[in-house]
Amino acid sequence: MFLMTYAMQILMVYVLAAVIPALVLLVYVYKQDKVEKEPIGLIGNLVLQGVFAALASIVLELIGEAVLPNVIREDNPMYVVVLAFLVVALVEEGTKFFFLRRRTWRDPNFNYRFDGIVYAVSVSLGFAAFENIEYVFRYGLMVAPTRALLSIPGHMGFAVFMGYFYGRAKLYDDIGDRRKAVLFQVLAVISAVFLHGFYDSCAMKGTAMSTVLFVVFVVAMYLIVFHMVRHESVTDEPV
Repeated sequence: MFLMTYAMQILMVYVLAAVIPALVLLVYVYKQDKVEKEPIGLIGNLVLQGVFAALASIVLELIGEAVLPNVIREDNPMYVVVLAFLVVALVEEGTKFFFLRRRTWRDPNFNYRFDGIVYAVSVSLGFAAFENIEYVFRYGLMVAPTRALLSIPGHMGFAVFMGYFYGRAKLYDDIGDRRKAVLFQVLAVISAVFLHGFYDSCAMKGTAMSTVLFVVFVVAMYLIVFHMVRHESVTDEPV
């Protein structure tokens, strides 16, 4: 009984170390929704959609990693860049957007522009929390601080850009401008894929130059993202 209790405590520590950073950022963004708070049940469902996106990404990335060497040699200097952008970033941000749109596009609660950011961040942090649990259990608690400072906020940053364009896409759709609605949905995916791909490219390269670029990019993105969240919150408008 003692061993079982101890094992459960260790399990809980690992799960909390993986999940708490995502939860903190989710609460932060949720609190910035000043006009009309989204239902907690909807937020919880979107977090679950993020888990579904993570599971789908695992399968699609395995396929992409198997196919990619047939397209570009692994010793090619561009291999890492192509892997980062067209396999990891495109798959992960694509699946996030798929589950985001599938759940929220026609939901009556999606009635303010800032909701797009709240929804995108909820899906993305659900994805990040699930991914973080996997990493913590695979590599131990030693990876938790680094992922809390880099990976989790990184996913939030990509999501804020996605949500920024997604909210505007909904605004254009509701006023009947289908062309701009489609355009801004495309921009939602492209912006997140670009940021995610650049982030992963720098991290995966591992050179001195790529490390410097990574640090500058991460700091700049965090500053821009938190400014965007505050700005979009105070300038929110109905859709």
